[in-house]
Amino acid sequence: MDLPGAWGRTFYAGRMITAIVFVKADVARIPEVAEAIAALDGVSEVYSVTGQIDLIALVRVRRHEEVATVVADQLNKVPGVTDTETHIAFRAYSRHDLESAFSLGLD
Repeated sequence: MDLPGAWGRTFYAGRMITAIVFVKADVARIPEVAEAIAALDGVSEVYSVTGQIDLIALVRVRRHEEVATVVADQLNKVPGVTDTETHIAFRAYSRHDLESAFSLGLD
């Protein structure tokens, strides 16, 4: 399935699925929890954040089934994780991605 326009070329061409996972963790263990999550296959980035959640993990995989494997079978079982909420991305609006896709290399 090819999508029209720049969005289809830059985001969907690689056929990657991105899941944004909000993680609540035992406050005393946040650094260790973050490192353990970052080490999981399929996790590309982990951020420590302020607010109602402690960490945000970005999961990038090729198939929807792999989201379940990473989140439900691995991330949720990291010692110190107390709760997660997963959001699947379906469209990217990143200015950074668009700029790099259309860059002329004049930096």
